[in-house]
Amino acid sequence: MLGELIQKEAIEVSKIIPADQDHSRELSGKLYSAQRLGNEFKSKADITFNTREGVKTVNTTVWSVTEKYLQLKNGIHIPLNSLIDIDF
Repeated sequence: MLGELIQKEAIEVSKIIPADQDHSRELSGKLYSAQRLGNEFKSKADITFNTREGVKTVNTTVWSVTEKYLQLKNGIHIPLNSLIDIDF
Protein backbone atom coordinates (compact mmCIF):
# COMPACT_ATOMS: atom_id res chain seq x y z
CA MET A 1 0.00 0.00 0.00
CA LEU A 2 1.45 3.31 -1.04
CA GLY A 3 -0.94 5.95 0.28
CA GLU A 4 -3.08 6.84 3.23
CA LEU A 5 -5.88 4.28 3.56
CA ILE A 6 -9.29 5.90 3.23
CA GLN A 7 -12.87 4.67 2.99
CA LYS A 8 -14.61 4.70 -0.39
CA GLU A 9 -17.14 7.19 1.00
CA ALA A 10 -14.28 9.60 1.82
CA ILE A 11 -13.14 9.90 -1.81
CA GLU A 12 -13.53 13.50 -2.94
CA VAL A 13 -13.57 13.27 -6.71
CA SER A 14 -12.94 17.01 -7.05
CA LYS A 15 -9.58 16.58 -5.28
CA ILE A 16 -8.29 13.80 -7.55
CA ILE A 17 -5.45 14.96 -9.79
CA PRO A 18 -3.30 13.22 -12.42
CA ALA A 19 -0.36 11.19 -11.14
CA ASP A 20 3.17 12.34 -11.91
CA GLN A 21 3.24 9.65 -14.61
CA ASP A 22 0.30 8.09 -16.43
CA HIS A 23 0.34 4.44 -15.32
CA SER A 24 -2.93 3.49 -17.01
CA ARG A 25 -1.29 1.49 -19.82
CA GLU A 26 0.90 -0.58 -17.52
CA LEU A 27 -2.02 -1.12 -15.13
CA SER A 28 -4.58 -2.07 -17.81
CA GLY A 29 -4.24 -5.83 -17.18
CA LYS A 30 -4.63 -5.33 -13.44
CA LEU A 31 -7.62 -3.03 -13.97
CA TYR A 32 -9.56 -5.61 -15.94
CA SER A 33 -8.56 -8.37 -13.52
CA ALA A 34 -9.81 -6.24 -10.62
CA GLN A 35 -13.07 -5.64 -12.49
CA ARG A 36 -13.52 -9.37 -13.04
CA LEU A 37 -12.71 -10.11 -9.40
CA GLY A 38 -15.27 -7.53 -8.30
CA ASN A 39 -18.05 -8.61 -10.61
CA GLU A 40 -17.63 -12.38 -10.45
CA PHE A 41 -16.21 -12.96 -6.98
CA LYS A 42 -17.11 -9.77 -5.06
CA SER A 43 -13.41 -9.43 -4.20
CA LYS A 44 -11.88 -6.07 -3.37
CA ALA A 45 -8.74 -4.39 -4.68
CA ASP A 46 -6.38 -1.79 -3.21
CA ILE A 47 -6.55 1.20 -5.54
CA THR A 48 -3.87 3.84 -5.06
CA PHE A 49 -4.39 7.23 -6.69
CA ASN A 50 -3.18 10.82 -6.52
CA THR A 51 -5.05 13.72 -4.88
CA ARG A 52 -4.29 17.32 -4.01
CA GLU A 53 -3.81 16.12 -0.43
CA GLY A 54 -1.34 13.39 -1.40
CA VAL A 55 -1.50 9.74 -2.37
CA LYS A 56 -4.58 7.82 -1.14
CA THR A 57 -5.44 4.11 -1.17
CA VAL A 58 -8.94 2.66 -1.01
CA ASN A 59 -9.85 -1.01 -0.60
CA THR A 60 -13.04 -1.56 -2.56
CA THR A 61 -14.76 -3.44 -5.36
CA VAL A 62 -14.16 -2.30 -8.96
CA TRP A 63 -17.45 -2.18 -10.83
CA SER A 64 -16.23 -1.26 -14.29
CA VAL A 65 -13.35 0.14 -16.31
CA THR A 66 -13.90 2.55 -19.18
CA GLU A 67 -11.46 4.22 -21.52
CA LYS A 68 -10.81 7.02 -19.01
CA TYR A 69 -12.26 5.97 -15.64
CA LEU A 70 -12.39 3.30 -12.99
CA GLN A 71 -15.94 3.09 -11.63
CA LEU A 72 -16.68 2.17 -8.03
CA LYS A 73 -19.96 1.71 -6.19
CA ASN A 74 -22.13 4.80 -5.62
CA GLY A 75 -21.12 6.34 -8.95
CA ILE A 76 -17.57 7.18 -7.90
CA HIS A 77 -15.27 7.57 -10.91
CA ILE A 78 -11.49 7.69 -10.54
CA PRO A 79 -9.65 8.96 -13.63
CA LEU A 80 -7.20 6.35 -14.94
CA ASN A 81 -4.49 9.01 -15.27
CA SER A 82 -4.58 9.53 -11.48
CA LEU A 83 -3.85 5.86 -10.70
CA ILE A 84 -0.53 4.92 -9.17
CA ASP A 85 -1.09 1.23 -8.45
CA ILE A 86 -3.73 -1.43 -8.08
CA ASP A 87 -3.27 -4.58 -6.05
CA PHE A 88 -5.44 -7.52 -5.01
